Amino acid sequence: MVATSKGSKIGLALAGGGPVGGIYEVGALAALAEALKGIDLTTLDVYVGVSSGAFMSAAVANGLGPAKLARMLVEDDTDEVFDPEMLLRPAFAEYLQRALAVPLLFWSSLRQYLSDPWHLSLVESFQGLSHALPAGIFNGAGIDRLLRRLFSTGGRTNDFRQLEHRLFIVATDLDTGESVAFGSEGHDEVPISVAVQASAALPGLFPPVRIGDRYFVDGALIKTLHASVALQEGAELLICINPLVPFDSRLAAQRPPHATPAPSHLVEGGLPVVLSQTFRAIIHSRMRTGMDRYRHEFEGRDVVLFEPTRDDADMFFTNVFSYRGRSRLCEHAYQRTRSDLYRRRHELRPIFARHGIELDLGVLKDHSRSLLSRKRRPDLATSTSALDAALSDLDVWLQARKA
Repeated sequence: MVATSKGSKIGLALAGGGPVGGIYEVGALAALAEALKGIDLTTLDVYVGVSSGAFMSAAVANGLGPAKLARMLVEDDTDEVFDPEMLLRPAFAEYLQRALAVPLLFWSSLRQYLSDPWHLSLVESFQGLSHALPAGIFNGAGIDRLLRRLFSTGGRTNDFRQLEHRLFIVATDLDTGESVAFGSEGHDEVPISVAVQASAALPGLFPPVRIGDRYFVDGALIKTLHASVALQEGAELLICINPLVPFDSRLAAQRPPHATPAPSHLVEGGLPVVLSQTFRAIIHSRMRTGMDRYRHEFEGRDVVLFEPTRDDADMFFTNVFSYRGRSRLCEHAYQRTRSDLYRRRHELRPIFARHGIELDLGVLKDHSRSLLSRKRRPDLATSTSALDAALSDLDVWLQARKA
């Protein structure tokens, strides 16, 4: 049996998803913070973060609540503002280092070809020039600088060992393919900011991060959530948020006209959209496999997952570098999660109750609530939430009538 009420060990696991995923997680966390009574998301027992989820989990474990994070990400009423564009600064040092190696690589390749021109093709001989390609397009050092500054004030810390709660940031060793949970014994001397930078170093976009004599890249290469890290730490209730799901354009076409129109075929969006869909499908399939495995490996534990629906055009097509896009996405995630909590209330209430947590239906039924607007007034997102809740109530009533 699962431990009950106040004795439960509770954890939070956040998956990756780039700036879009991080903003979605903030909105979802804000909805959870409002709707779950008897729990403070900044004082949980264990936190696990991967990629952009590493950024968010480190912030929440350091006492930054979802509402404050939302203002940092999309509003200007706080002196701690995060601009996603800072993550996309070109890696000029990497470009220069690789460019300086071109002459040596060229002459080495030419000598190889001239040594046996009858048996070696030009392509085969000059493939060594590929070593001059940068290991990453953008400079990820901004993540380290931002978090180092953020965690140096307000009673926060950049040291895993000084946190009041356990925090694990997962990255992948590039040379071995091994997952490393920074914050665990033997890996807790690394600054939190550096661990987050390593966990978010998506190959091709950001250069690998050197820590000691090892190089690390995105932690999502091996697993999507790494929820097992929290479960192995003893979490009896684990709240998970995965912001990336594959988009279903056919399902989206059946929905009423939306502010974010979706093409009939994703190929119309070009290479970025095709790659995004491919990546989402791979990591989501892998995550589902992991969730099934957790039920058998950690029998008696409660793992609750929140994620967007597959027809969520806002989540798939939002331009996160637009202020309006970031604001709308954060509000959208907040309203979607509220709607999800209400729709699943019959399933979730007994789960949360086992751990001394109450689902506040009064908060969820208040459709005037808005995360970012100071004036609580209904908008498109809240209206959608209200409609979903009403349809859910109707479905429950009809099922009861049938019974």
